[in-house]
Amino acid sequence: MANLFSEVQGTTIEQFIIGHKIERIKELIIYGELNMTEIAWKMNYSSVAHLSNQFKKVTGLTPSHFKQMKDKRRSPIEEI
Repeated sequence: MANLFSEVQGTTIEQFIIGHKIERIKELIIYGELNMTEIAWKMNYSSVAHLSNQFKKVTGLTPSHFKQMKDKRRSPIEEI
């Protein structure tokens, strides 16, 4: 089954799941309602360090750098 999945999706099941988890983590960071400890717990990571390492491996960015990029793109309401 894993071989069939890899053939169809072009990636392993593990990498597919990790990719989806990282996309969800991006959403949670953007929403800004949870801190990194809460996100790590919610997404079943053993620690914030583990989440951060996997996030950087997949995206090339640390979660904090990703959050800073998001914050820079937001325009204050006075500027709209």
